Amino acid sequence: MSISRILLLVAGICELLLAIPILGGTVVLATGYGVLGFMFLLHVVTLVFVVRDRAPMYGPILGIITSALAWIPFLGWALHLISGIALVINAFHGQRTITGSGEQRRYY
Repeated sequence: MSISRILLLVAGICELLLAIPILGGTVVLATGYGVLGFMFLLHVVTLVFVVRDRAPMYGPILGIITSALAWIPFLGWALHLISGIALVINAFHGQRTITGSGEQRRYY
């Protein structure tokens, strides 16, 4: 399993935990919204590894947007849920090999 897949899974699980209404809200408020900054950095690092592996980038990009807008109460809940699902799907997205003109590229 590649580093990008592990980071996608970790970020997805963290986002899904933050999507639990009372638990996520308590964590965000208890850390003084610091967890949103941590998640932003986690998504940026994940994006770097995903770009390096030439994998689809929709999960980390959606996570970055979520980290920027999650301070809005009900919108934050919905965005955490959507980005968590997208990150997990992105992590389990099957490896595809595209061949064209003798060149093979792996997409995760």
